[in-house]
Amino acid sequence: MFERFTKDARAVVTGAVEQAERGGAQTVDAGHLLLALLDREGSRASFALAALGGGQWLESVRLALGEAQRRGGLSQAETDALAGLGIDVGEIVARVEEVHGVGAMAGDRKDKGWWSGRRSISREAKDVLERSLRIAVARRDRHIGDEHILLALTSRPGVPAEVLADHGVTYEALTRVLYGEGEAEAEAG
Repeated sequence: MFERFTKDARAVVTGAVEQAERGGAQTVDAGHLLLALLDREGSRASFALAALGGGQWLESVRLALGEAQRRGGLSQAETDALAGLGIDVGEIVARVEEVHGVGAMAGDRKDKGWWSGRRSISREAKDVLERSLRIAVARRDRHIGDEHILLALTSRPGVPAEVLADHGVTYEALTRVLYGEGEAEAEAG
């Protein structure tokens, strides 16, 4: 599949691996793909994000992804649902971090010296990459660009889609910016 990726899309995957390495994560997840997309300049995805006001909220997205990672990858919607059942995720995180250190639920513990080698790609990130292929094929695009990865992130439930939607970046909004008015409605129907 990677032979169909553009230079920009390959740079996103490489950037996601670098994001995982910087964060001490053993696996590359969808959040790392989003962080790598946010670091890009001069690509279709960066254009689309800028058109949707990205310069004003990029740091807010980074912080929200970090908070979700600290909660063990739970989205805000999942955290709210658990709160409705009387489960305080913030309290659980605080207790776990009190015993095991900050970032313990995120897998950011510093005592993982036994592990070395290449980072694997999580099932979630693989789903995003596979979905980006399906989006490109559905649009009859010959190659998978970073814009397809961004569209894939917004088209599936999870922390990246939730964080982006909180900032007005939805599949429909991206489709309008990337392909013009009316396209989002035609694809949704």
